[in-house]
Amino acid sequence: MNESNIDWILAIACFLAGIGIGALGYHLLNANVARNQKVRQRLAEAELELSQVKDALNDHFAKASELVNSIQRQSHELEQQLSQGADRLVDDLQLKRRLHPHQEGETQEEGAGPPQMPRDYAEGTQGTLSEDYGLEPRKQRVTEEETTPPRY
Repeated sequence: MNESNIDWILAIACFLAGIGIGALGYHLLNANVARNQKVRQRLAEAELELSQVKDALNDHFAKASELVNSIQRQSHELEQQLSQGADRLVDDLQLKRRLHPHQEGETQEEGAGPPQMPRDYAEGTQGTLSEDYGLEPRKQRVTEEETTPPRY
């Protein structure tokens, strides 16, 4: 073999190896691009679905609110109709008071008002952090301890 043939063979081999390495690099880089495009497409689909769910949820709550308002209005109208009918037809004074608890000129019973909010403090000058808050006086406790047997 001639030296010039070896040079040509070496050049062709390097050229083919370069083409192979280039094709391999293109395939690896293109796979990431395709994968990224698929991820972007799935993300866009998920965002579209999320926006559709949000719109449906907003519509649902708006309709529910309208229905609740309608029920409240109808309940109020029914209450008014019943009280007007009771005014015309009922002669019993106690029954009328029960039907019209908030009329002017009538006094409500003391316990009939709305329930009071629970408080996080005690009545009087002793606070809940006092050592003897809620405890019986010492003399009474001693007598009870002596009369009741211990529990095990």
